[in-house]
Amino acid sequence: MSKVKALLEKNEQVSAWRISEKATASYELFFVHRKLETVRSTDTVDTQVTVYVDHDGKKGDSSFSVTASMTDKDVEEKIASAVRRAKLVFNQPYDLPEGGEEQMELPTNMKDCDPKALAAQIADAVFAADTVEGGSINACEIFLYRDTARVMNSRGVDKQQRTWRVMIEAIPTFTDEKESVELYEDYRFTEFNPEKTTAEIASRMAEVRDRAHAVKPETPMEINVVLQPHEIRELLRALAGSDLNYAAVYSHANLHKLGDDLQANGAGDKLTVTMKAMVPGSEQSARFDDDGASLRDTLVIENGVVKSYYGASRFGQYLGIGQPSGSLRCMEMAPGTMTDGDMKKSPYLQCASLSGLQLDLYNDYIGGEIRLAYYFDGEKTVPVTGISMSGKLSQALSSLGLSDETVTDGAYRGPKCLLLRGMTVL
Repeated sequence: MSKVKALLEKNEQVSAWRISEKATASYELFFVHRKLETVRSTDTVDTQVTVYVDHDGKKGDSSFSVTASMTDKDVEEKIASAVRRAKLVFNQPYDLPEGGEEQMELPTNMKDCDPKALAAQIADAVFAADTVEGGSINACEIFLYRDTARVMNSRGVDKQQRTWRVMIEAIPTFTDEKESVELYEDYRFTEFNPEKTTAEIASRMAEVRDRAHAVKPETPMEINVVLQPHEIRELLRALAGSDLNYAAVYSHANLHKLGDDLQANGAGDKLTVTMKAMVPGSEQSARFDDDGASLRDTLVIENGVVKSYYGASRFGQYLGIGQPSGSLRCMEMAPGTMTDGDMKKSPYLQCASLSGLQLDLYNDYIGGEIRLAYYFDGEKTVPVTGISMSGKLSQALSSLGLSDETVTDGAYRGPKCLLLRGMTVL
């Protein structure tokens, strides 16, 4: 990076620059059933350079990759080519983040573990969940990563962050005399808890068994639908992550504005959402973004009302934001008042697997294909499949219920479940 920096500063046509480097060391296990088939270790470095050129009252930029095999002449030619391309880009002027040299490590309990021993412990925790009669873990891949991200720019930024993370990919399978059913599980964490890992895989094992036995309920019906953290995260990404981003606001692509009440005249639990730099246990946590800007937690929705926007420094400057938040990737939602007992006062469908939550803010729509859900009729619970749900997003928001229990799931921390009242199920 120092060599590339010197070559960038040598080119007088370069107005500003940024170098981003991500080094990843991995230790990987590949199982077929319980048999370890392959062990692999990798060590990779990805270096990206962005050149900025101020011209004609505008700012242009262009990026390129640098590899270890390149000579100084190769890099100089890449810089010259990037300068020519940047002169064809006419963005409004803005400043890169300024100053700051930092080295940091995100919290983890895996930092000092031997990768081979840790991977074996994770595998044991995964296969400890393989106890369902008729079920099996058809395939499992375990990836241990140590990421070191560094950003430098022409205004004195030099920041480095190290992250330890794990990704588990598993294929839980259930087979009976009629058919074989598979599900895909993608589980990620930065803090290893054997019991939690086993419980997560065990829940997927139970779901694949229930998927094989699920039936199609009588439809159509109007019923409460309960979403799990994965779908709650998708809902918040649409409402806050995309719609309230500086870039969307600047391009007039956002539907909701400051002061808008997303739950007007509603009697349900109120949404309070904060975009966060860090959520403990999430691999999306960060101290700074891709531009090298320090991240600042931002309350975007309070009691259902839009309070602020958030996003990258460039678009924050365009909007006249004094201290842009930076590109926050995590989110936290305040818990509600709904208990398990409250939820069971009426029949409901608790979604376990959707093809994807479908959201259209402009057409006031929420829906999705339900591959597996648990139907509670007021007395008993049965697994169901082959159905879809739909409803008006505004009505769902005005009457939603939020559980009083919170969980962490990926980049999301908040209520364990969210209840949508009066959805149409076909």
